[in-house]
Amino acid sequence: MTETTLLERYLRLTHEALERVTPAAPARSFLRGASDDFLAMARAYLTDAEHFSAAGDSDRALAAASYAHGWLDAGVRLGLLNGGDDDQRFTLFR
Repeated sequence: MTETTLLERYLRLTHEALERVTPAAPARSFLRGASDDFLAMARAYLTDAEHFSAAGDSDRALAAASYAHGWLDAGVRLGLLNGGDDDQRFTLFR
């Protein structure tokens, strides 16, 4: 797999994952703040990935896309985010 193909794959995967997740914690709970933080970090890293990709910096773009997806995956795994039963985009506990 070429670097560009890998980058495109991770950007697509992360966009799809971000579209699917929702905060799992109730709106007024302490954990809702953590859910929102995980989502904010994922969105920020995805924005960075797109910026680096547009600038032709594939290495940094791939790293940022990986971080973005990592925030989403960790949030789902911890139960802060709801990713449904999607084990194609997230690492589920069971």
